[in-house]
Amino acid sequence: MTIQQSIPLSPEQAPAPETPARVTPMMEQYLEIKAAHPGLLLFYRMGDFYELFFEDAEIASKALGIVLTKRGKHQGMDIPMCGVPVERSEDYLHRLINAGHRVAVCEQTENPAAARARGNKSVVARGVVRLVTPGTLTEDTLLDARTNNYLLAIARARASSGGDRIGLAWIDISTSEFMVTECSTAELAATLARINPNEAIVTDALYGDPDLGALLRELPSVTPLTRDVFDGATAERRLCDYFAVATMDGLSAMTRLEATAAAAAVTYIDRTQVGKRPPLSPPSREAAGTTMAIDPATRANLELTRTLAGERRGSLLDAIDCTVTAAGSRLLAQRLAAPLTDSAAIARRLDAIAAFVADSAARDDIRTTLRAAPDMSRALARLSVGRGGPRDLAALRDGILAADQALARLAQLEAAPAEIIAVMEALRRPSRDLAREFERALAEQLPLIKRDGGFIREGYEPALDESRNLRDASRLVVAAMQARYADDTGIKALKIRHNNVLGYFVEVTAQHGDRLMAPPLNATFIHRQTLAGQVRFTTSELGEIEAKIANAGDRALNLELEIFERLSAMALAASDDLRAAARAFALLDVATALAKLAVDDNYVRPEVDGSLGFAVEGGRHPVVEQALKRDGQPFIANACDLSPGPGQKSGQIWLITGPNMAGKSTFLRQNALIALMAQIGSYVPASRARIGVVDRLFSRVGAADDLARGRSTFMVEMVETAVILNQASERSLVILDEIGRGTATFDGLSIAWAAIEHLHEANRCRALFATHYHELTALSAKLPRMFNATVRVKEWQGDVVFLHEVLPGSADRSYGIQVAKLAGLPPAVIARAKSVLAKLEAQDRGQTARALADDLPLFAVPSRAAAEAAAPSEAEQLMEAVKALHPDEMSPREALEALYALKAKLPKG
Repeated sequence: MTIQQSIPLSPEQAPAPETPARVTPMMEQYLEIKAAHPGLLLFYRMGDFYELFFEDAEIASKALGIVLTKRGKHQGMDIPMCGVPVERSEDYLHRLINAGHRVAVCEQTENPAAARARGNKSVVARGVVRLVTPGTLTEDTLLDARTNNYLLAIARARASSGGDRIGLAWIDISTSEFMVTECSTAELAATLARINPNEAIVTDALYGDPDLGALLRELPSVTPLTRDVFDGATAERRLCDYFAVATMDGLSAMTRLEATAAAAAVTYIDRTQVGKRPPLSPPSREAAGTTMAIDPATRANLELTRTLAGERRGSLLDAIDCTVTAAGSRLLAQRLAAPLTDSAAIARRLDAIAAFVADSAARDDIRTTLRAAPDMSRALARLSVGRGGPRDLAALRDGILAADQALARLAQLEAAPAEIIAVMEALRRPSRDLAREFERALAEQLPLIKRDGGFIREGYEPALDESRNLRDASRLVVAAMQARYADDTGIKALKIRHNNVLGYFVEVTAQHGDRLMAPPLNATFIHRQTLAGQVRFTTSELGEIEAKIANAGDRALNLELEIFERLSAMALAASDDLRAAARAFALLDVATALAKLAVDDNYVRPEVDGSLGFAVEGGRHPVVEQALKRDGQPFIANACDLSPGPGQKSGQIWLITGPNMAGKSTFLRQNALIALMAQIGSYVPASRARIGVVDRLFSRVGAADDLARGRSTFMVEMVETAVILNQASERSLVILDEIGRGTATFDGLSIAWAAIEHLHEANRCRALFATHYHELTALSAKLPRMFNATVRVKEWQGDVVFLHEVLPGSADRSYGIQVAKLAGLPPAVIARAKSVLAKLEAQDRGQTARALADDLPLFAVPSRAAAEAAAPSEAEQLMEAVKALHPDEMSPREALEALYALKAKLPKG
């Protein structure tokens, strides 16, 4: 979903609105602010509500399911209006953001009393304090605690040769993470799938690009911006200004294109936060080739973080996520999205897991400590942009205290590995004095919102204690006054209440209202308001007490807010150390979680090296195994060896045949997942695994159409297969399932045949290829690195029993009719299918396939270069000749000669 909305450059650059005639001062103010923020819904603060007007109100009322009302007229027309309570605004913001909208939050920037002092018609000053967009959220209620919320900036550099480059910068302001990288246009889809941004910003030109625009519009939310945001000439200056450094030497080394994207991202954040700059980590550059490339189709087919139905449950992430903190869950998802290609870095992660596999007591103790560790990075982010509360300060306090507990337990590890030593160093960084100060300052029970007050411990600030005592004593006076008024009037139900509009007032039921408005009580009680069931009054005495209470209460609250800002400033001054500790907690959580998974599910440490090996013994599918375990059933483990054979330099291709439902697709997926898990630095579901680093992982499994883009099921299959054949390298791992099944039998067989030959001769990659085209098994006699395997089944009294064992050999039948019988097809259909199958099998198509294989010389498979250089057919030559003509530029004689030349190119006969 893409909502194309503009973000204002700045209030000063906003166009002057056309002021309509005869509008109220309040509406004039609204229209001025709205004109400065086109394309955003304006939350206009009025008392205890955010109001929306005109088209904004119509959009919001429909999206939120709230009542659309009217307020006055504008140019003779009713003004549509709706509103949401301020105290519940985050719930409504969440729903609007999920619906693809962006919101400008406009607050009152002065006290209404100050506005009244300027004159009766003066309007309370208001201003936009924040632009709420999908990629710039910080509140817990608006975020998924287990998922990063990335804003992505995409910049492009044109190349005359056509090889355009793309610079990307992505930021999660809720955790301060900041990454940059550069890729080619061909790699952009895989990179976007890996980052999985919640919002992307691009130039208007890139958004409308005929080649890349369609890909960008598939992202959840895209905001096109003007070119100045992506101005490469000012990029370094804007980055230096944001990070308060003199030169780029103080930041990570970046290419010019990466710096352009990074500057666009921080500029957008600066504008949406209206000057409140969240502290970000310096940009970290991700070099090309440091992570396993996984295209979007493969991520979807393997169900890494979401199932094909879009649910987390049933995905690989859900199966292996044993973390106990939100930060740990986010880090595990990051690792799963970007497996490493550096075997040394992978080994360091595995060493950390091994330490906790070996020491179960330490693992359990650390996990208990981590459960009490709050999400420090997000608490710090909220404080940095002025949206934090007392509980965020408490989160930082509790995090520092938890660090001490974790350090004490980690110190008992024997020979702690390098990653754990780094974790311990990070946990020592935050000042313990900060935690002690927060412990001394904060009360036991803390409100969510700082304006509610009552969060500073009694005795911390003498002036605050004095104001509180005066406020509370005044409230006791109000309670006594209520009792006295009830006795004087004889109305036991009389109450003294308070709201933000009337202040303190006396309230009685409607049946008693007349008594207070009649002599002699009307001399004391002054009528204020009549409602459906209540009548409200005030008294001179109550007004005097209200002034005293308001002064004492306001002073107490203001003192608390001053203390809060002071404590927040202390936290922000230590933000680097606090972020380091938060990152250390996440690392520790992932290491102990994966260790628990390894022990509970009997996983083994993989050997990951720089070879082309791929040998798995006793491999299992992590998700399917857990599902079977819940049902009390065992998973049948299988081996897979795609390593180069003796005297071979490239990995093998396994051609797997067997019936439906026998487990071919599970076998394919489990080996891809084992490779991926090994390279994120996790133990794997196997009895032994040796994985040579995989640079790219490709999967073509399952069938689905893409009607929105005009692609049939077979077209989707061919597009995904084309990506694999064009991009797979010798170090890649490819799994292909049922290539060619979406078309006529011989068409599909031909495509599958040619695809296997190409994988073997051109790509030379490690591959698993499942098929029902049994004729393909004949290729093993001609392709030395191709190996036939089959899934074992047993026939019993006309039915088929699936044994789920993968063995050397090939199947001569697919048992499709037996599977159809299991699915419940009518007996008459089954009987007829058997009859038709018997006649078809009598034709012995396998003999034709063997003859075709014998006719193909071993080295007749064309290489990429040879295929590109192949001579075009006569029809293709004729088409090219027609395309080369320019009729408008030809004389009659030239046109006639061209016609004769075309006729000469026609096929003879």
